[in-house]
Amino acid sequence: MALAQSAGRGRQGRQWQSPSGNFHGSTLVRLHPGDPPPQTLALVAAIAAHDAVRVASEGRIIPQLKWPNDLLVGGAKLAGILLERSGDAVIVGIGVNLAQAADLPDRRTVALAGLGVVVTVEAFAPMLAECFSTALDKWRTGSLSVTIADWCARAHPRGTPLTLSEGPDAGLTGAFDGLEEDGGLRLALADGRILRIVGGEVALAAT
Repeated sequence: MALAQSAGRGRQGRQWQSPSGNFHGSTLVRLHPGDPPPQTLALVAAIAAHDAVRVASEGRIIPQLKWPNDLLVGGAKLAGILLERSGDAVIVGIGVNLAQAADLPDRRTVALAGLGVVVTVEAFAPMLAECFSTALDKWRTGSLSVTIADWCARAHPRGTPLTLSEGPDAGLTGAFDGLEEDGGLRLALADGRILRIVGGEVALAAT
């Protein structure tokens, strides 16, 4: 855990602003034979961060998960997750805006303090560790479908309009239709087709 970072990173090499008072932490997961696909640890981390925020706010703040790795409150980003593979291990990085929300040109952000919830990094860390341990155990001992169901129960509703932000189909808009069995995103298009997305990023579509 770092109290502040000078070179924090997000997905696609983006800078992650890391002011003092926000949570910036990582945990290392050693992969075991028979574990689900390593990339689905992003679902585990998102569930854990969601549940830790709920605990820290005593149930007053219930974020919504957005594929692949964001926690949103009112459409504004509260937290993000980054996975990096190193041999037989995955480093799971989690950043949560506890005290301050970065001013970004391309997306809205929010911090728990701005929502009336004051929690220190030192208090939040054990909450997150406990929630991550619980979610990781379910990922390992249950079927991946259990983790996917837990993630979807914490996500924005099915039918939420989403726009692809990257790749050859960037700009294409569809409706959230849950996740595939491997954790990929299902995007329902206007013509009835289901587009399966295994990498990239989506944003909430303007409505």
